Amino acid sequence: MNSRLILLMSLVARKRLTLPTGLALCALCVPIAQAATAENYPTRPIRLVVPTGAGGITDILARIVGQRLGEGLGQNVIVENRPGASGIVGSDSVAKSIPNGYTLLMVYPSHPVNPSLHANMPYDTVKDFAPITLVSAVTMALIVNAALPAKNLQELIAMAKENPGRLNYGSVGSGSLGHLGAELFRSLAGVKITHVPYKGTPQVTMALLSGEISISFDPPITALPHLKTGKVRALGVSTKTRLAALPDVPPIADVVPGYEVLGWNGILAPAGTPQAIIERLNAEIVKLLRMPAVIALLAAQGVDPIGNTPREFSAIILADVEKWAKVIKEAGIKPD
Repeated sequence: MNSRLILLMSLVARKRLTLPTGLALCALCVPIAQAATAENYPTRPIRLVVPTGAGGITDILARIVGQRLGEGLGQNVIVENRPGASGIVGSDSVAKSIPNGYTLLMVYPSHPVNPSLHANMPYDTVKDFAPITLVSAVTMALIVNAALPAKNLQELIAMAKENPGRLNYGSVGSGSLGHLGAELFRSLAGVKITHVPYKGTPQVTMALLSGEISISFDPPITALPHLKTGKVRALGVSTKTRLAALPDVPPIADVVPGYEVLGWNGILAPAGTPQAIIERLNAEIVKLLRMPAVIALLAAQGVDPIGNTPREFSAIILADVEKWAKVIKEAGIKPD
């Protein structure tokens, strides 16, 4: 064997040994870089996208949380409103962002509802996001106009069965929590009630007060001023326990077994965000949600602070995707 052939064979053997080793070292660079990034995080302002307009409960909560989160992290948290298509526009922008912890998303119940309403979603509701924590929860209440003869849930159900389709309820649009909560009630109670969509909560409230509609499903804080004047009545709450603000109002589930509807807001990051950053954000947000000042601010909005683990929040999203898909299919709900 001549010397040139020996040299060639030696080079081939060396490449066979060194190439995989080099690839292995490169593979190790990724977690090392991520760890370093997470350790120094954050080094610049964070963007918290709110996929609704300014002034709503999701926007208000984002600003409350964003300010305190920025103080805890030592960087500004900039709230950016990107409304459109029931939250899809803003959510899509976050799903396609670099997963480095500098772009976050504040979501609400439309997030797990959208896949069942819209056939061509630009992102995967579950796979394209990394849950951080559930921020807050809010109970819904079944409210009726005071002129309605029904004084309790049993009487309302009996009235609806005697007059199928004649009782109507208002909501802020197809797929909204008020709409879905009413449809779940309709399905489980075995009644037929008619949906009337409006542009916003103020319009729903005015329609209820005027008698244009008979029923609405809304957060109690919306109806409290009118409950005090006796213009409307609360017949049930959507959670399985009574509310301190409405101690005499029973859970709907006491009369309609299996009924439960919970409004909520939570924070997500793009899928692929380093776990160390997810854990840091979770710890900071949970800590701020335990602050007395924040608890008081949230209470003023009629919501309860939560602060759970990413896994727990993920389970809530998955359960809501499945739950509302069944309601939407059974009721034949279509987007506005």
